[in-house]
Amino acid sequence: MHPPKAQTPINAQAQVLQITSSPTGERLHRQPTEGASSFKLHKLSGNRTEGGALTECRCFLMLTYIFVIAITAEAMSGALAAGRRNMDLFGVALIAFMTALGGGTVRDMLLGNYPITWTQHPLYIYMTIGAGLFTIVIAKYMRRLNRLFLLVDGMGLVAFTIIGCNVALTLDYETPVVIMAGITTGIFGGILRDIMCNRTPQVLRHELYASVSFLVAILYLVLIYFEINENINLMISFVFGLGMRMAALKWQWSLPVFSYAPDRWND
Repeated sequence: MHPPKAQTPINAQAQVLQITSSPTGERLHRQPTEGASSFKLHKLSGNRTEGGALTECRCFLMLTYIFVIAITAEAMSGALAAGRRNMDLFGVALIAFMTALGGGTVRDMLLGNYPITWTQHPLYIYMTIGAGLFTIVIAKYMRRLNRLFLLVDGMGLVAFTIIGCNVALTLDYETPVVIMAGITTGIFGGILRDIMCNRTPQVLRHELYASVSFLVAILYLVLIYFEINENINLMISFVFGLGMRMAALKWQWSLPVFSYAPDRWND
């Protein structure tokens, strides 16, 4: 007897399998509950057109494709970080895996969302470890792909944030928890990578990164509150987040830095 299947990222985003198989399937539709600040899921009644169902399915499938590309890119970034620390092949594979899937794992553990996704979908393990080991082979070309790498990383940040928000929404958590779930999914893989490589997490001290995840989560929930169409919401949030991240890289936007040096205030 097999353990229950965890939700795949696309099922955490929407009930795509039902949408694909039936025009009257479920979709995510959130409204503020009476006397509460959280959003809840409601099953829509009534008929839906086949064209509308297919459009929504394509939209969420696009997010899934981005998710797959993103975890691959994150695994490769983890492998490069391990290489800078002269780790062996096992270290490279482990750092690649934790960088790619660490954010979602930490989120699910904090939210009590079991079983954790990758334990029920081994393909993610093969993909991330394979991408990490493949990075060793193409390491000498990675400098030329730096811009593409940053673009894919930005796409992953936004996709992870939206998926994390939806997992928490599905579990009916309060709005602040939903926001933190999105941020955790977006940035915690990089934090685990840097901690294991014995360096200060880059996501907290360079160009806007964690802040972008925070703003994407806020925008996504605000658009849900005003009942903006789910597809339009997804596109607006995605374009906004990716645009913010790319602009931060181009113009080196960052938050003010807090530097605590007691000697400066000694008389």
